Amino acid sequence: MVVLASAGGNTVPAIARLVQADEDTVRQVIHRFNEMGMVSLDPQWAGGRPRLISDDDEAFIVETASARPEALGRPFTRWSVRKLADYLTGHAARRVRIGRERLRQILHQHRITFQRTKTWKESTDPDRDVKLARIEYVTAHFPQRVFAFDEFGPLVIRPQAGAGWAPSGHPQRLPANYHKLHGVRQFHGCYSVGDDQLWGVVRRRKSATNTLAALKSIRAARPDGAPIYVVLDNLSAHKGTKIRAWAARNKVELCFTPTYASWANPIEAQFGPLRTFVIAGSDHPNHTVLTRKLQAYLRWRNANARHPDVMAAQRRERARIRSERQQVWRQPTTRAA
Repeated sequence: MVVLASAGGNTVPAIARLVQADEDTVRQVIHRFNEMGMVSLDPQWAGGRPRLISDDDEAFIVETASARPEALGRPFTRWSVRKLADYLTGHAARRVRIGRERLRQILHQHRITFQRTKTWKESTDPDRDVKLARIEYVTAHFPQRVFAFDEFGPLVIRPQAGAGWAPSGHPQRLPANYHKLHGVRQFHGCYSVGDDQLWGVVRRRKSATNTLAALKSIRAARPDGAPIYVVLDNLSAHKGTKIRAWAARNKVELCFTPTYASWANPIEAQFGPLRTFVIAGSDHPNHTVLTRKLQAYLRWRNANARHPDVMAAQRRERARIRSERQQVWRQPTTRAA
């Protein structure tokens, strides 16, 4: 505006009144334009303290923060902000003097956050890819004839920590009784992938007899005699001679998950809501009551399979399982650092 007004023949006092600025400021703008031309309209001010940390220094900070302290000769397993700043300041080859707050800002800018360490297992099954491909194929092409089976447990009778709504500062309390006086039980669960239905019974232990009974209940869900596919893990009680012979006679294909890859079983995500809505925050007096509560929830769950709470709990369980396997089918296996 100052330059255009000056080019129009206006005086400095008139321009100062127009832009609400001091006359000396107007003169300075006009003189700079006369000396520098259009460049003066976009001044690159560089006021303040000169930058002391270069881009290379930031890259070195991020690289150091991402490395394990033990690999850099420090006797601890994780960095704190103070320890990291001290290491950078005292580094012999490349010294970077930086304050803790600025260090936090740089790590935040580069999406380096403080996270919990997680463990994972890589499948050592030589037929891993073949088994995963078979499970994926039948799930994609025959969802109405795919079922999943697994045990959920151990179920114990003692107060279980959980979460719920309560007045602020007054959480719900459970008796601190951690004695397991009633033994343990196992929920033998069956899941229909196509119908999104979950059912099962509570048994005293895992056994081939109980597994066969569960498989017979799955076969009864499709009484037309057409082939069905059951996804289950490699527990010895799941693949006995009697079970394999019965499966061959009744057109039941047993699709075993690879070793250390139980996450490939679709029923795993269905056990998350059971843990959230039946086990967590409970104080059942005995296994009979626990079984009744479990079956009551299954009836509600199958009648409300698309309920937002059920789906949210399943998503959380899938996220937990994904964080354990740390890979997606058909992608290269990533190894832990």
